[in-house]
Amino acid sequence: MKNSGQERKSLEEVHESVNTSTKKKGWRKVLAFLGPAYLISVGYMDPGNWATDLAGGSQFGYSLLWVLLMSNLMALLLQSLCTRLGVVRRIDLAQASREEYPKFVNFILYIFAEIAIAACDLAEVIGMAIGLELLFGLPMIWGVCITVFDSFLLLFLLNKGMRKMEAFIVSLIAVIGVSFLIEMFFAKPDLAEVASGLIPSIPDGRGLYIAIGIIGATVMPHNLYLHSSLVQTRKIKSGKKSIKQALRFNFIDSTIALNLAFFVNAAILILAAAVFYKNGRYDVAEIQDAYQLLAPFLGSNWAPILFALALIAAGQSSTLTGTLAGQIVMEGYLNLRIQPWVRRLITRLIAIAPALFTIIYFGERATGELLVLSQVVLSLQLGFAIIPLIHFVSDKNKMKGFHINWLIKIASWVISIVIIMLNGKLVYDEVTKWITSSDHPIYIWIFIVPVILGCLFLLVFITFWPLVQKRQRRQIKTHSPNHSPVKITDLKAVPAYKDIAIAVDFSEADKKSIAAALQLGGKSANYTLIHSVETAGAFIHGKHVDDYEAANDQASLVAYQEDLKAMGYAVHIELVFGTAKKAIPKIINAPDQNFDILILGSHGHQLMKDIILGTTVDSVRHKVSIPVFIV
Repeated sequence: MKNSGQERKSLEEVHESVNTSTKKKGWRKVLAFLGPAYLISVGYMDPGNWATDLAGGSQFGYSLLWVLLMSNLMALLLQSLCTRLGVVRRIDLAQASREEYPKFVNFILYIFAEIAIAACDLAEVIGMAIGLELLFGLPMIWGVCITVFDSFLLLFLLNKGMRKMEAFIVSLIAVIGVSFLIEMFFAKPDLAEVASGLIPSIPDGRGLYIAIGIIGATVMPHNLYLHSSLVQTRKIKSGKKSIKQALRFNFIDSTIALNLAFFVNAAILILAAAVFYKNGRYDVAEIQDAYQLLAPFLGSNWAPILFALALIAAGQSSTLTGTLAGQIVMEGYLNLRIQPWVRRLITRLIAIAPALFTIIYFGERATGELLVLSQVVLSLQLGFAIIPLIHFVSDKNKMKGFHINWLIKIASWVISIVIIMLNGKLVYDEVTKWITSSDHPIYIWIFIVPVILGCLFLLVFITFWPLVQKRQRRQIKTHSPNHSPVKITDLKAVPAYKDIAIAVDFSEADKKSIAAALQLGGKSANYTLIHSVETAGAFIHGKHVDDYEAANDQASLVAYQEDLKAMGYAVHIELVFGTAKKAIPKIINAPDQNFDILILGSHGHQLMKDIILGTTVDSVRHKVSIPVFIV
């Protein structure tokens, strides 16, 4: 049984579902921890990365290869911070933010996280649709619509267990990796020129735009939320030794997985540089163009087929992790859980809308620009996830001594500052361009500039708020008087519950609910059995309804009452009308009632709202002012 006020575990359905507390040693022990980073790595090789890598390679050759390497190192450091937060504190990044920041700020951070997930999902929708079009000739508008149905794949895989889902993702990564390994064999890039691309340089303003897109496509904000949650699927023993071991093995997991993702991204950029830039095709930024030109330039019909297969695998694998990230940020920031299939459909429909709009009004050729834009949007969200993360893993007290050292802290802040400064320059350049080219710049000053200033203020707030809070906690601790131990011999017995309310629904769950109540109160307490009639007539006529179900429910309540009275208990009954979420709290909070505790059982789904939000428990417990005991 769970206390109604208890914090939900991150991804509760798979939390600590993989046991690592075995006697295996060496690589067998490491294998128990391998998996979460592979689910993260697919976000680093999704169709959005393809768009930025193709654009970078075809327009600037190998010169932006260093951006990929830098992004990969950034990603490895930041993902290691996420695993540290999840392993040590057993909460994810969104839950930690809800603990630290004010409610209104958390709501804004939640909206930004949702925007990032929608941007990521947009890239996956377009990439999947393009892959289906290239391989099977399916029009993109139909491909976009078909992507709605992959929502159910995640539910199927989760039901099969975490390890099977990880195995499925790894198989998709293998398809992507093998495809590009063969592509590299066809392309035969010049290794000396490839090495020269590791020297930092930014060709021009357009190069900066692509570089920021590459950073956004690589260091993805939703992956920070996801990784801090996925590491909690591993069950580890308590104690410093076990935590140190888990941190070490998770770092190995991240290093292997992210280096595989770097290989895929580098392969795409190198392929574009070796095939298109080398042949003077600087205009190839569309995935469709790359597909059409691979066969003529490489002299193999297999090259475009492998390219399309890898694209479909990338889109399908990324969409699964995007769904999990959406669930994590919603539950973490808002403490709200909805059914996974509803969550998936909402995210996917939000992503489909701009994709369909772009295809219908601007044509299929505009999807490449939309892909790059989606990755820039991801990059713009990074600061709002990275800054809180650094604060959380730097907290010595909350991290129980596993906080990051000064060297990692400096490196983390440098990465954060670099990303924010690059984004700031991009935003400034773009807004300046809009103002100078617009016929009505006043609208930009009225609507766009205030939003930008608001985001800047929020960045400053989330940066300094934890420092202010830490200082206040230190002052309170310093000025608090020393406490003397109390005399435990003066303790008085806690009085037993005298007035106990029990919600019943005439199912097998009532046995457990009533038994739990009787254990709490004994024969000296007064019990009130409450049942809500939820027929159509009850909603319209309330207590004046006169139908079969209301009469039957009344008779059932009387039967319960008589049985309990025969056992020596004092029992009253209350038949209420309308949805249980509203009717039960109304009875409990009534001025003439004086209940000490409410007993709730596992009630089933009722009406459409319950299909979306689950059972009545969550809604009722937030509306009553007495303790709630959930059976």
